[in-house]
Amino acid sequence: MMGSRGHLFVLSAPSGAGKSTLIDRSCRELTGVWHSISATTRPRREYEEDGVHYYFMEQTRFDEMIARDAFLEWARVFEECYGTPAEAVDAHLAGGDDVIMDLDVQGALQVKQRRAEASLVFVMPPSLDELTKRLEHRASETGENAELRLSRAEEEMAQSHRYDHVIVNDDLDAAFSELKKIILSHRGEVDSS
Repeated sequence: MMGSRGHLFVLSAPSGAGKSTLIDRSCRELTGVWHSISATTRPRREYEEDGVHYYFMEQTRFDEMIARDAFLEWARVFEECYGTPAEAVDAHLAGGDDVIMDLDVQGALQVKQRRAEASLVFVMPPSLDELTKRLEHRASETGENAELRLSRAEEEMAQSHRYDHVIVNDDLDAAFSELKKIILSHRGEVDSS
């Protein structure tokens, strides 16, 4: 990989489909993979570190970056803004790292519009029933919140045809193997495991 440019991957999935687990595993088990960090205007939570969990910034700075077209994608969610600074992503790509972005469908399509070479990967749950079970196992999900997430999941899954790859996460090892093959194929490598 030395000397060659990295590739940009954007992963999307309904909440509970296992996207974060697949991204974390990719960063741990594959060399040269970097998970991009988003910027946000929301307040930092006690356990969060600037530059690790998010780049925390004031609204005025975020607005300046929008004006300079410095985000690969950005959105306003309720009263706060979230976006992916292009500079950090481009630096890693230029250095030969593959970059994985974790975005919703709207953000993924913004990136694809700006970077046609990006590979969009949608992580699909095996079924809505299984997704419901996964969300029920999360202690943080209330009944109403879980229903909202399921409704949103159906909307997101209906957009999966707009992605370059769809991985059904019925078995975590098999899903990771598929993602690994996609990443390695862009490097011109074959998975020997």
